[in-house]
Amino acid sequence: MFKILQDILRTPDLRNKVLFTLGIIFVFRLIAHVPVPGVDPDALKNLFSGSQLLQLLDLFTGGTLFNFSIIALGLNPYINASIVMQLLGMVVPKIEELQKEGEYGRAKINQYTRYLTVPLAFVQSYAVITFLTRGETGVIGKLNLLETLAIMLTMTAGTILIMWLGELITEHGLGNGISMLIFVGIVGRLPVTVGQSAQVINAENILTFAALLVAGLFIIMGVVIGTEGQRKILVQYARRIRGNRLYGGQTTHLPIRINQAGVIPIIFAVSLILLPGVFGTLLSNSSGVTKSIADALVGFSQNVPAYSSVYFVLVVIFTYFYTSVIFNPTKVSDEIKKYGGFVPGIRPGRATADYLSFIVNRITLVGAVFLGTIAVLPFVMQEITNISVVAFGGTGLLIVVSVVLETTKQLESQLVMRSYEGFLNR
Repeated sequence: MFKILQDILRTPDLRNKVLFTLGIIFVFRLIAHVPVPGVDPDALKNLFSGSQLLQLLDLFTGGTLFNFSIIALGLNPYINASIVMQLLGMVVPKIEELQKEGEYGRAKINQYTRYLTVPLAFVQSYAVITFLTRGETGVIGKLNLLETLAIMLTMTAGTILIMWLGELITEHGLGNGISMLIFVGIVGRLPVTVGQSAQVINAENILTFAALLVAGLFIIMGVVIGTEGQRKILVQYARRIRGNRLYGGQTTHLPIRINQAGVIPIIFAVSLILLPGVFGTLLSNSSGVTKSIADALVGFSQNVPAYSSVYFVLVVIFTYFYTSVIFNPTKVSDEIKKYGGFVPGIRPGRATADYLSFIVNRITLVGAVFLGTIAVLPFVMQEITNISVVAFGGTGLLIVVSVVLETTKQLESQLVMRSYEGFLNR
C-alpha cells in the first residue's frame, strides 16, 4: 500500500491527477455547505428522518439535499437527461447513428445531454420548492414569484456547476467524475450516520446493530465478488504464415463480468423511482381527478413494499439495458473473427455472436438480481428492525465499494503503463 502511494507521488502526471481530483472534491464539499436562504434546518431534518425515499434521494445528491444547499438537486437532472438520451437512441435514428460514431458521436450526445439537463433541473427545482413550501412540512415559508425564480435559477446553476466539476474529474482526474462525486457525498455523510446510530443504540437493540454490522460486512464481500466475478470464454487463434514468419496459434480468454454495468443501473433506477413522488407533489394543490392522481402518486412513494418492488424491477431492467449498450456481441464476434480467432465448438461470425449473447444474458441475470437485492435490502431491513439509520446502507456500500475498486484499478493500470514506459526508455 505504502509502495503504491510512493509510486504515485513519484510519478508527476499521476500525482497531478490525484491532486486535481482532491481539489475538485474539496470545492464540491465546500459548495455543499452553502445553504439556500429561508430554510428551517430543524424542520428539514424532521422531514428527512421520516421519509426513506428522501434519505435515498439525499444519498444520490451527495448529502446536499439534507442541507438544502445551492447544489441540492445534485446530479439527478444530469442522470435523468442521460436516461432520456439513451432511450432516444433506441427510437431516433440520428441519435442511434451518433452512438455508433465513436468519440465524435459520444461528444455530441454529451453536448445534447448537457442541454437537456438545464430544463430538467429547472423543473425539478420547482418540484422541490413546491414540496418544501407545503403547509405540513414547514421547511420554507411562502415565497413570491421573484423569490421562487431566484431559488430555481440558483439550484439549476448549482446542478450545472457540479456537472462541470464531474466532467473535469473524468477528463483530468481519476475515475468517473459523476460516480466519484456521489461517492464523496456518501462518505461525507458517514459521520452523520454513525452519530445517528450511536444515539439510538441501547441495551435492547445492540444485538440488532451487531447483526446489521455483520450483514454489512457480508454485503461488502458480496459486492467485491459480484464486481470482480467474471466468466472466461476460451478463444483460440489459428496459425497463419506471412512470409517466413508464423503468427497465431495462441489461446486466450474473453472475460465477461457478472456485473458489467456497475452502479449505473441503481443510479438510473433511483432517478425514476422518485418521479411519482415529484409529480404527486407538483399536483398536490390541484382538484378533482388530478388531485386523486396526485394522492395516488404520493401514496405510492410512501408504500414501502410497492416502491421496493418497482425499484427492484427497475434495477434489473436497467442492468440489462446498460449491459446491452456497453457490450455488443456482434461487434466482439467480428473483432475475434477479424484477427483469426474462434470459440472452440462455435462457428465464427453470427454463431459466435449468438453464443456470446446467450452467455451475457445468463450472466447479467445473476448480476441484475444481485444489484436489485442489494438495492432493496436496506428497506427490508428497516421494516424488520425499525431502525431508520440503515435506510440507504446497502446502496451506499455498493457505490462506495464499486467506486473504490474502479479507482484502484485505474491507478494500478496507470502505474503499470508508466512502468512499461520507463522500461522502454531505458
